[in-house]
Amino acid sequence: MTDPTSPPAGPTWKRLLLVIVTALVTLVLLQSLINSWNQPQVVSQLELYQTDLLLQSSAWKFNLGEPPGGSGEDLERLRQGLLGKDPVATAQQQYEQVQGRASTNLGRLLNTPREAGQPLGQRQQSAAAQQRQLIDQIDLGLGLMETYQGQVEVALDRWRNLAIRSTTGTDLAHTANLLTRLWQDNRTEPGDEEWLQSNLDGWFQYRALDRLYGVAKRSEDRLRLQTQEQGIAVDRLVKLVLISTVPAIAGLAGVGLLLGLLGQWLWQRQGSLLAGQSQSPWVIPWTGETIWEVLVLGFFFIGQIALPILLAGLGLSTADLGSRQRAFLSLGYYLVMAGGGLTVLWWCLRLYRPLPTGLFTLKASWRGVLWGLGGYLVALPLMFGVALLNQQLWQGQGGSNPLLQTVLEEKDPIALGVFFVTAALAAPLFEETLFRGFLLPSLSRYMRLPWAIGLSGFIFAAAHLSLSEILPLSLLGMVLGFVYSRSRNLLAPMVLHSLWNGATMVGLLILGS
Repeated sequence: MTDPTSPPAGPTWKRLLLVIVTALVTLVLLQSLINSWNQPQVVSQLELYQTDLLLQSSAWKFNLGEPPGGSGEDLERLRQGLLGKDPVATAQQQYEQVQGRASTNLGRLLNTPREAGQPLGQRQQSAAAQQRQLIDQIDLGLGLMETYQGQVEVALDRWRNLAIRSTTGTDLAHTANLLTRLWQDNRTEPGDEEWLQSNLDGWFQYRALDRLYGVAKRSEDRLRLQTQEQGIAVDRLVKLVLISTVPAIAGLAGVGLLLGLLGQWLWQRQGSLLAGQSQSPWVIPWTGETIWEVLVLGFFFIGQIALPILLAGLGLSTADLGSRQRAFLSLGYYLVMAGGGLTVLWWCLRLYRPLPTGLFTLKASWRGVLWGLGGYLVALPLMFGVALLNQQLWQGQGGSNPLLQTVLEEKDPIALGVFFVTAALAAPLFEETLFRGFLLPSLSRYMRLPWAIGLSGFIFAAAHLSLSEILPLSLLGMVLGFVYSRSRNLLAPMVLHSLWNGATMVGLLILGS
C-alpha cells in the first residue's frame, strides 16, 4: 500500500461545496432506503410465476393403461420426479405462504407510525393497494386449487368472503361471484366464458373453463380445452426445467469449484488461488478526498439528483410512456449517468496521469473470461444460501430493483432487448469500472485488501437503494472484488456481472412469457 506524495488539497470553497452536496446526497439516499423498508419485494411475484409454471406443467399426463413396467409408468415416474407427487398441493402451500407474507406486510404498512388522523403517504398507499390486490388475487386461485382437490365448500366460503370484502376493484368480486355460481348453482350465464378468459390466466383459467364447459354440457369444447392444455403443459415444463434445473446444475458446479479452491488452499496455502500472495499491491497516488469526490459527484449526485431533476424539468415520466419508450428512456438514463460518472472520474484523476501500472487494466484474454465464469459459478451457491437467509430476515418486504418487475410484466420483444442491453452490458461496463476499477484499489490504500473488498461490496450494494438487497448484493460485490483482485483484469468482473444480470433477465423473460 504505497503512499506516494499527492497533489495539494483543493481550495476551501471546493470542500465546502462537496460537504453540501454530500449532505444532500445522504438525505436522498437515506430517504430512498427508508422508503424501501415497507415496499414489497418482487420475489413474491417471482415465486407465484414459478408456481404457475408448476401448475400448468402438472397437466402433462401419460396413458398409464400399459402393463406394469411399461414405458408409460417410466414416464409417470419421470413426471413425478420433475413435478412432485402432488404439484397442486405444493402450489397451494406456496400460494398460502406468499399470501401470509403479503398480509404481514399490509399490517405493517397500516400500522406505520404517523401523526393521529394523518393518512398514509403516497408510496405507502400504493404499496398497501398492491398487497391488498395480491391477497385478493391469491384467494381466487386458492379457491380453484381447493375445488380441484375436492374441497368445494372451503373454496365457496373463500370466494364469498372475497366478493364481500374486495376493495381492489369490482372485477375480482365479479369473478368470485361467477366462480361461486359455477360450483354452487351449476349454472352459467351469457358472457361467462369471455369473462373467465379475460380475468383468469394459465392453469386457473383452464380449471374455470373446464367447469363451465362441464356445467353447460359442451363436451367438444371441453375435449378441445384439455387437448390444448396438454400442449401448453409441455412448453411450460420445458420452461420450468430451464429456470430450476439449469441453475441447480450450475450451482452444483459452483459448489464443486468452491470445494476445489478450498482444497487447493489447504494444500498449497500461500501459493493457492484463494491466497493470491503473488499479487503486488496497487499504487494509489490520490487521497480519500478523491474517492469522496468520485462517488458523491460522479455516481450518487448525477444518478439520484441531477438526472431526476432534469427528467422532471423535461416533463418525462415513465407512467406516460409506452413499453419501448420506457425501455429506451431507461437505457438513455443509464448511458447519461455512466457518461457523467466516467467524466467526473477522468476529471478527478487527470492530475495523476500517467496512472501507475495495474490500474483500470482491461484486456481481452481467456484467463479473464475464465475468472469471470468461475466467479459466477462460485457466486451461485453462495447467493442461493444468502437468499434463503435474506427471505427469513425481510419476509417479503424491503423493496427490490424496479426493473425486475418491469421486465417480468413486459411483453414487447424490442423493449425486452433494450432492457437486456441495459442490464447485461451497460451496467457491468460502468459499475465495474467505478466500483472495482476505481473504488476497490483506492480503499486498499487505507486498509487491508479483504476489508477493502468488503467495504467496496457494501457500497456497491447500498447504491442499489433497496434494504432487502444489501446483504445479497454485498456478497456479490465481494465476489466481484475478489475476482478482480486476483485476475487484475476488469474483463473478469465484467464477465461475471454480465452473466449474473443476463441470467436474471433470461429467467424473468421465461417466467413472464
